[in-house]
Amino acid sequence: MTTFLQLLVAGIALGCIYALVALGFTIIYRASQVINFAQGAFLLLGAYLVSWFALDRHYPFGIAVLLALAITVGIAVLFQTVVLRFTVGQPIFTVVMITIGLNIVLRGVVPGLFGDTQRSIGDPWGSTQLSLGSVVIGWAKVWTIVVTLLILAGFFAFDRYSRYGLAMRATAIDEEAAMAVGVPTRRVYALAWGLAGAVATIGGFFLAAFPNSLDPTIDSIALLAFPAIILGGLGSPLGAVVGGLIIGLVEVMTSGYQPNYAAWLGQGFSTVAPYIVMILVLLVRPYGLFGTRPVERV
Repeated sequence: MTTFLQLLVAGIALGCIYALVALGFTIIYRASQVINFAQGAFLLLGAYLVSWFALDRHYPFGIAVLLALAITVGIAVLFQTVVLRFTVGQPIFTVVMITIGLNIVLRGVVPGLFGDTQRSIGDPWGSTQLSLGSVVIGWAKVWTIVVTLLILAGFFAFDRYSRYGLAMRATAIDEEAAMAVGVPTRRVYALAWGLAGAVATIGGFFLAAFPNSLDPTIDSIALLAFPAIILGGLGSPLGAVVGGLIIGLVEVMTSGYQPNYAAWLGQGFSTVAPYIVMILVLLVRPYGLFGTRPVERV
């Protein structure tokens, strides 16, 4: 039971990170029907900025996080405003290729600026742990879960009750109709990219917290978030969160139990298991758990 509970907490913590990354994908997709392949690069940039401000510049960790958030959000909004605004009316494939280009640029620039060796994120929790009977949980995981839940609650409140949340939902449903009634779609797109940059930064520094470390390959987490957004349903923020939690739990539980009970599946099966779960779910629900079938007029 102790092993199960520790794996459960670790799975939820990892799932929270996947949920943040998947939410970033979903926010942009819902606003513009484009999958942002630079989301992993934003995570990489944000995490390195936190580390640089905290360790190299010796700022308090909270200030380092705020500065990293401001810079990453600024770059995301600037990219959307300066580059993507000129792609309006262009095929979606063109926009996707531009995001892939941004991903390549950031993956090359970040190691050049900060180095390509492993480094600490500079988090204040380090290796400290919380003991609940026989269950020992790292404080980094506790804070990952708590902060992620607060962020998700804040986003859903914003999306549901704020003026710009309503504008984002209206743009997602019908962009032309939203423009016709005066919705500032350009601001909506910029806001979507800014929010995606923010959640990527937060997911990045939690992913690199103890016992992990920060290195240029950390952006590969975005690939593991794809099963989450597809499993939950493209365009569904709730689906992104639920999908992220499911994928995190599947990965951690598989890595904890499979070597002992199904070693014949081979090493590294835990990285394959989320994709198997995604395929099984799509066989039953082709549009994901919370996705909806597109309406077609005949």
